[in-house]
Amino acid sequence: MRPPLFTTVLACAAITLAANTHAQTVYRIVGPDGKVSFSDQPPPPASKARVTTAAPGGGTAVSASLPFELKEIVQRFPVTLYTSANCSPCASARNLLTSRGVPFTERTVNSNDDAEALQRISGGTNLPVGTIGSQQLKGFSDVEWTQYLDAAAYPKTSVLPASYQQPAPRPLVVSKAAAEPAKVAAPVPNSAAQQQPIDTSNNPRGIQF
Repeated sequence: MRPPLFTTVLACAAITLAANTHAQTVYRIVGPDGKVSFSDQPPPPASKARVTTAAPGGGTAVSASLPFELKEIVQRFPVTLYTSANCSPCASARNLLTSRGVPFTERTVNSNDDAEALQRISGGTNLPVGTIGSQQLKGFSDVEWTQYLDAAAYPKTSVLPASYQQPAPRPLVVSKAAAEPAKVAAPVPNSAAQQQPIDTSNNPRGIQF
């Protein structure tokens, strides 16, 4: 007698999720000639290339306030959601995760660099894309996403504490120039004040103290 299809799907999902939770990092490399490329390997130090990274999942912050069981699930199977503006399926995926109380990292794909990084991560540019541990979900299907969340043992209803705050979405590719705070310029000495002649009417020799 063959096992029910639903049980088989969940078993396959559980095996896949448990395989490897470490996702690959994508490097955005700008060569000396200004050419941009993406690779899963960092450039050699001698290349003098500028590098930024696009982390494809695995970055969900584990809050100390999470219930113990949920915290363990988040550590084993972190969830990342890739979205873009004006994307109805993206909103549906976000709503599903939020309604179940699934802590997740949201990365936005709005620039050409973001799209190239997403192509490297998922093999395409269609959104949304979700990762649950090492399992990748392309497009949104309520049934499919629910099956994988169940297989990872995420609660069916939210158990998040009232104080929990969902991290704000971040661009998939963050350039160092945008990430670094602007340096405050040092005050320029007032040269005019320095060159102002000294009144020597009460000091005939012009001696300065």
